[in-house]
Amino acid sequence: MLRLLISLCLLMSSLQAQAQQPVYRFSPVNQWDIPKTAAYWNPIIQYVSQQSGVQLELKIGRTSADTTAYVLAQEVEFVFSNHLFSPERDKLGWKVFGRRTGPALQGQIAVLDNSPIRTLEELSKQDMVFAGPEAFVGYRVPQAELMNRGIEVNAVFAGNQNAAFAQLLAGKAKAVGSNSALIDGFTEKQGTKFRVLWTSESYLDLALMASGKVSTKDVRAVTNAFINMHKSKAGALILEQASASVGMDPNSHFLPAYDKDYESYRRFYATAPMAVR
Repeated sequence: MLRLLISLCLLMSSLQAQAQQPVYRFSPVNQWDIPKTAAYWNPIIQYVSQQSGVQLELKIGRTSADTTAYVLAQEVEFVFSNHLFSPERDKLGWKVFGRRTGPALQGQIAVLDNSPIRTLEELSKQDMVFAGPEAFVGYRVPQAELMNRGIEVNAVFAGNQNAAFAQLLAGKAKAVGSNSALIDGFTEKQGTKFRVLWTSESYLDLALMASGKVSTKDVRAVTNAFINMHKSKAGALILEQASASVGMDPNSHFLPAYDKDYESYRRFYATAPMAVR
């Protein structure tokens, strides 16, 4: 009888501990569209939750700007984003703990290969499509260059990068602002040829970041699960399949990263026109 009571007490304690364990919300910038973004992230987040013992719940926005809105509304605790390095958002206390493998990115301004436009100056007063106003490499960096040159374009925001390319192909815009990897990837997948009119300096891609509200213990556990994922057979398979679902390098995985790795973003904000800070 005593053993039974002890077992029941232990079970109740275990259940209470599980009930008290927080569920953290993870929001990645929607780089493609909701179905593709979900197909990529769902299996990864499930694996990280299992391996870390920290419950993560995926929260995807309709547009790339929604992740930032979730941060400002304190509706998420983890993000995959590069929208939080401006002076004001730096004060929110989010910390970088990782990033995805891949070369640094450049902001680019491009037109279709058969376009008569060959210089940035010819874009003056023309419609130019971007994923959204929060896209750092794909909007703020190209827009800053245009503003510094005194070139005013009619900025059109498509919601995500796939939609931006679709608008360009449909003739609804004369040029697109994006990053080098997405333009190269779209060319490889769709066979669409672009003429790149301008390329920026390099910036690291999106960062894995944690809110200051998350305990050090939980951040460490989530970090270890992400950066060691490719080292296990099950984790490597999930990464390979997730990457294939969005046309990424099948060997793509996550690396440790730190706030200092994103200093180029802070340098940009120190000198950029106020309208894009």
